[in-house]
Amino acid sequence: MSRSIFARLAALGLIFIGLCALKPQRFSKPLRFETTNHQSPINQSPDWGFFAHKRINRLAVLTLPPEMMVFFKPNIDYLTDHAVDPDMRRYASKNEAPRHYIDLDNYGAPPYPDLPRQWVDALMAHTDIWAVKASGDTVLLWRGGGLQEVWQRDYKNWFSKHLMSRFYQDDETLDADSLQNFLEFMGRKERPQAAFYREHLSEHGVLPWNLQRMQRQLTEAFRQRDSRRILKLAGDMGHYIGDAHVPLHTTSNYNGQKTEQHGIHGFWESRIPELFADESYDYFVGKPEYVERTDEWFWQSVLESNKLVDSVLTFEKRLRRTFPLDRQMCPDMRSGVMSVMPCRDFAAAYQDAMNGMVERRMRAAIHAVSSAWYTAWIDAGEPDLSKMGAPVISEEERKEEQQLRKNFEQGKILGRAEEH
Repeated sequence: MSRSIFARLAALGLIFIGLCALKPQRFSKPLRFETTNHQSPINQSPDWGFFAHKRINRLAVLTLPPEMMVFFKPNIDYLTDHAVDPDMRRYASKNEAPRHYIDLDNYGAPPYPDLPRQWVDALMAHTDIWAVKASGDTVLLWRGGGLQEVWQRDYKNWFSKHLMSRFYQDDETLDADSLQNFLEFMGRKERPQAAFYREHLSEHGVLPWNLQRMQRQLTEAFRQRDSRRILKLAGDMGHYIGDAHVPLHTTSNYNGQKTEQHGIHGFWESRIPELFADESYDYFVGKPEYVERTDEWFWQSVLESNKLVDSVLTFEKRLRRTFPLDRQMCPDMRSGVMSVMPCRDFAAAYQDAMNGMVERRMRAAIHAVSSAWYTAWIDAGEPDLSKMGAPVISEEERKEEQQLRKNFEQGKILGRAEEH
């Protein structure tokens, strides 16, 4: 038997052990489906379902090289359990939801050449700057990046310094003195008494830009050898990378609401993997790869997902018209709650019609997560992770985690819910 076959069997053995060690889902809400619009399902579960997000993070750990495994493997349960934190934060912060998606169809046609690929450029182009005059009047200084080209470089420097760090905060005020200094530099006579901004980028989601930002943060956490921050960022990044591999996270028709397919979001990303992933999916994805230009790479993942949107919608609609109506929706007991959801045969037929698309995107997500972690570690200088102590959760962090869980269990999503 060749060495490559031995290596593959060894890797599969690690994956099997990892799957056997999976803990029961602690925070999962029951999926609840109702029948409307020709029996289409309505899913109230989070993105990819908690099931798939936890699988993706856990299996990504099992692909890492020994130099990283020495730290990540002892913390595999943390990375598995906390893979769903971003979804739970959607019940606590209105700023969370846009990080999970991007409605590319709002920016023209593929490959969306006019959409800035860099975070600061995109935010500049979709942020208005307002000033409050001494008279109390509010005036719009400029809309988006609407400045003469001669001032663009200086504006970008001012914008990066005074506004970028304020994004994701509820406070949209700006320092009036810094704005006045910039206006004077431009030769303008406005003397604002107060200032604020209004950004419009998050209205259609910021998923790829958020991943760019987090990649830099994870790299810095490795440089600082901050074990607690490494795990938190790695867990969160795994979630967002998973979302980037879901086609319906890249379109304004995110739940089929524009095509009378309400509920398709949960059908594709929750019901199918929960039924078939551990039963038949091939989780062997190989070793992580170093990514030279992660900013472009995250965009590539999103654009590849976006190319699949038409197939996701078309195959489901065609199948729903031809599959026996009484075999489309079935009762199913979930967490002690009787629900109605797509029947197993119906889900299998949809999966077959897509020629294994869900499995391919899940495999791609696992490999992308491990590659992002690996790249951050390499770019940080390959620090020795074997000498990093186990992270200690402070009492304050423990209370924050409990509050996050409470908000999820008792609240409702703030911002857009893709599944509704």
